[in-house]
Amino acid sequence: MNILERARAVVKQLRTLAARSLWDWRRCPQCGSTWTIKNGSYRRRRWTFRGRETVRVQRHLCYQCGRSYSEESAWLVRGSWYERAVHRCAVDYWMHGRMSLRRVAEFARSQLGRQERWMMWHLLDEPGSQEWCLLSASTVHHWLDRCGIEAQRSVGGQLEGIACSGQMGTDGLWARLRGGSKRVVLALVDSVSGLLWPPVVVKDEERAVSWRRLFERAQSAGLVLDLLEGITSDGAQGLESYLRQALRGVHQQRCIWHLWRGLGGKIAQQVGRAVADLATEKAKEARKHLRGELVGLLRAIFDAPSFSQGEQALAKLAEHSLGKSLAQYLLPLLDAALIHLLPCHKGLLRVSPEWCWRDFRQRLSRGRNHGSEQRLERAALVWAIYHNFTPAQMRRECKRHYRHPGQSPLEVAGNPPGELSYLDALAV
Repeated sequence: MNILERARAVVKQLRTLAARSLWDWRRCPQCGSTWTIKNGSYRRRRWTFRGRETVRVQRHLCYQCGRSYSEESAWLVRGSWYERAVHRCAVDYWMHGRMSLRRVAEFARSQLGRQERWMMWHLLDEPGSQEWCLLSASTVHHWLDRCGIEAQRSVGGQLEGIACSGQMGTDGLWARLRGGSKRVVLALVDSVSGLLWPPVVVKDEERAVSWRRLFERAQSAGLVLDLLEGITSDGAQGLESYLRQALRGVHQQRCIWHLWRGLGGKIAQQVGRAVADLATEKAKEARKHLRGELVGLLRAIFDAPSFSQGEQALAKLAEHSLGKSLAQYLLPLLDAALIHLLPCHKGLLRVSPEWCWRDFRQRLSRGRNHGSEQRLERAALVWAIYHNFTPAQMRRECKRHYRHPGQSPLEVAGNPPGELSYLDALAV
């Protein structure tokens, strides 16, 4: 059962529960007998967006099996003082609203009890009930952690049956936990659809065993490793070692952005030596001119439309008076930098999926809100499900545009979620 089927099952269960009549509750849920009687009731005082409400819950006794049971509601959460809509709103505030736990609790309290910030929004309205809502950030954190536990349960077969292009991108992001310990979150992304496979949290990314965990988790989620053809990465030694051991037929595309970052210091070093004996004003102009020449030659290599043209551009770089050392540095990396030009790697990106960490950092605060490795991994799994269900925005920004505006990764992969949301998949 993949993540869409789980979401449909949750929605169907809640709608079936909401549609149950008084006669349906006469039937015992344990044995199915209708030989039951009412057996008292109890009251629950729940917080809703209409304020604090008192709900009467009817109990029944079955003569057939001798057990008692209570009527259930689709909007009541067992063991909670808050209705289901409050749970879903708080989780969505944190994920989609990009708020901290304290701000989520503050906004929810303001709406539930008509207090705090609610009085700023409704200046001329009367305050709400005298009862004060005490929702805290730790309670919201508990709800989110429960979502993470549900996300862990759904890892097996989570994306089974969903199309995979075979062109992947992978990257890691370091997170600092409480106590000063560091962990790295490893993610695997489909380069064509943007579908995010369940991430893992490991101690470092320089060991092959760490990347083995990532691909084993993706395989348990439904990824067929034999279909992989290319992977874009920043050149982590652990990933290269794992690919040599387990996936020899997979080509590794080096991230162009990381190559540029590695060349930045070398360019500055070569230009600095060339203008060391010049006066200040002349050195500034010469530095700008030489840097522009080297950057143009490097850009011709990375943006070459074919391997042969890339080799010619590399030869021109080697002929430059300051480009010999740069050419020697790029010579063993040329094939890995131009892997995306092969016909079998159509759709493979030239850069590692750094873009996905932008949303991750804004929602998870680099792990500072999670005191342990286990909770950080649960939060990362929740974020992955949210990412797969959430469509990209329609409009184009000044410096940023989206390849599939208005479409979610699941929809691009050929499995549109429709009215289903990530909250349904997490059984909130």
